[in-house]
Amino acid sequence: MVSDRVGDFIIRLQNAAQVGKRKVVAPYSMHLFSIAKKLKELGFIATVDTKESRKTEDSHAIKKELAVTLACDEQGRTRLRGVKRISKPGRRLYAPHTAVHCVKGGTGARLISTSTGILSDAEVRKNRVGGEELFEIW
Repeated sequence: MVSDRVGDFIIRLQNAAQVGKRKVVAPYSMHLFSIAKKLKELGFIATVDTKESRKTEDSHAIKKELAVTLACDEQGRTRLRGVKRISKPGRRLYAPHTAVHCVKGGTGARLISTSTGILSDAEVRKNRVGGEELFEIW
């Protein structure tokens, strides 16, 4: 069992991008689904879907999964180059909107969990809300 779902999800995305895989499957949660939708808006992910599957053939338990396809550029490489986890389960980091800055000169994004949902660094500065800094992606 994974204690840090967000960290596990972004590392799965990074590992898939580094080895050239386009599709990533992760355990489903509403929090991860909203993060994946925001990454789709930012252009790092092409598609986000949920799918249900049975754990085993004879089992009646249904497991819900998050299926993600990474976005590619013109040369066929994935747009995701790297990620960095900021807030961790052992140390949660919060920031006001004035402390949130651009990532990699504006080519990346910082995702922040706010009271209005998951927002990027630009949206946080525009809406003037702070929250928990989740991770940086570029």
